[in-house]
Amino acid sequence: MGKLIVSLSPHAHGNDSVERNMYGVIIALIPAVLVSLYYFGIGSAVVLLTSVAACVFFEWAIAKYMLKTKPQVLDGSAMLTGLLLGMNLPSNLPLWIIILGALIAIGVGKMSFGGLGNNPFNPALVGRCFLLVSFPAQMTSWPTVGQLGSYLDAQTGATPLSVMKEAIKTGDASLLDRLPDTFTMLLGNPANGMGAGTIGEVCAAALLLGLIYMLVKKIITWHIPVSILCTVFVFSGLMHMINPVYANPVYELLSGGLMLGAIFMATDYVTSPMTKKGQLIYGVAIGFLTIVIRNWGSYPEGMSFAILIMNGFTPLINHYMKPKRYGIAK
Repeated sequence: MGKLIVSLSPHAHGNDSVERNMYGVIIALIPAVLVSLYYFGIGSAVVLLTSVAACVFFEWAIAKYMLKTKPQVLDGSAMLTGLLLGMNLPSNLPLWIIILGALIAIGVGKMSFGGLGNNPFNPALVGRCFLLVSFPAQMTSWPTVGQLGSYLDAQTGATPLSVMKEAIKTGDASLLDRLPDTFTMLLGNPANGMGAGTIGEVCAAALLLGLIYMLVKKIITWHIPVSILCTVFVFSGLMHMINPVYANPVYELLSGGLMLGAIFMATDYVTSPMTKKGQLIYGVAIGFLTIVIRNWGSYPEGMSFAILIMNGFTPLINHYMKPKRYGIAK
């Protein structure tokens, strides 16, 4: 009979796992993926499938042939990185640029630090920001929705964020009248021949369904997404009250990649703070930086840069926000 070996307390068992959480987030993204297929058709399918396939391949190849470790591509992390990268790209991006972004996301943003659990920055955002800086023209060419049979030849147009940016630059608040109504922006942006932005930002309602699913399944907590959204609403609301050239806070919440970033990117387990208080600080800072970059930076969108900046501060937040050890007096 084998010996019963009992380790030190505490003794606890949970059903959490990397696979459960990764595939849980993928399931939460399904509504947004389906809406993107409805609005963008073949363009969305090509970009998402290419991104996922490339990320899975690069993780397998780097682990097997460079790191000489057993590839863990079935844990869902590479698939999720590819899906999130694809959701952050326009639906008319050439295949070679998508593959290059996947290589940077996996090879530089993840595997160069040792793989899952070791990367300080969100890999999908590393790939996206690399492409945005390297190929600004292709990465800011936004197809209009409803072109189911189009891919590289899709008709493009200005996004709500670019209209909002132009209003600030010119000081002409009347430009904001071109924006679709808030209900249209909640469900999608097919109005006025306007570009819809990246694949994942076309429908805020679909992203909110994903948030509800992850909260119910306890995949994430409310602290990061709610603190980001509340900060954006309050800060942009104050600016709109001071000067109407700044868009009202509802438009700020529903436009661009704010919902996608707050719900699916900023909540990444590896790159976000561990404590609830730290997560609130992290979320408030991301919301504040997003509005600052949107209104005074060179790019109309600031969500990706804000998250990456705060990824860099996560170790510092964890250091100062770590809980008091049991039995240790202040």
